[in-house]
This record gives sequence, structure tokens and C-alpha cells, in this order.
Amino acid sequence: MKMRRLDHIVLYVKDMEASRRFYHEVFDMPILDDQSTEDYVTLRCGHQLIRLRKAGSDKGLVVEKPEAGTADFCMVARDKMDDIIRHFKSYEVPVVKGPVTKHGSEGEMQSIYVNDPDQNLVEVAVYQNK
Repeated sequence: MKMRRLDHIVLYVKDMEASRRFYHEVFDMPILDDQSTEDYVTLRCGHQLIRLRKAGSDKGLVVEKPEAGTADFCMVARDKMDDIIRHFKSYEVPVVKGPVTKHGSEGEMQSIYVNDPDQNLVEVAVYQNK
């Protein structure tokens, strides 16, 4: 079996509204109302989805310990790194680390790290020659 790509990830959150606002406003991810319910919010991130689900939820199929703040993931941006840093400052989102040179699935990239409202570590990367 060969995998093609990630389709979606689920992030468990303490405060659904704060997390929805963070990903929708700071990262400009559209909310997909037709794929959202009272139990979770679905946002589009490029060709993939991010689903926010209330921590501690026991409805449906869930991980063994649905806890907030345990994710560490990377998103690729189209903007220049300086513009991304200015954007985070305008939303008062502190940069935890970076920019630093890293290697991702497409080669060398520049990355910065921020925390979301649940302290998930979010890496934002820009590929140099893409």
C-alpha cells in the first residue's frame, strides 16, 4: 500500500471558540460549515483539513486520551518569512523560535514556531525555491 497524502488532522482543544478564531483569523483558514457540527469545527488548510474537537470528547471514534496541547505539526506558507513574522506580531502571537533552517518533505525550508491557544507547537515553513 502506498500513501498519497494526509487528508486531515484532528486537534483536541480546550476552548473551541478560541481555537476556531485562532486558525480562522490568524491563519486565514476558511471554516467549512457543511463539515462542522456542535462537536467539531472543520477548517481548510490548502488541500487538507484541520478538525478542531473538544478535549475530553467521548462521542464517536476518538483517540484513547483526547487531550489538548499534544500536537506538533508543520504548515507550509506561500508568503515571505518577514511578512509572516509581521503578521504574527499584528495578531500578538509570539514567535517561540526562528527563523531556522530545517528540512521538510520538499527539501530545505525556513521555519518559525508559534503556539496555538492550547500550546500545540505549530511550525510555519517557507520553501526557499518553491
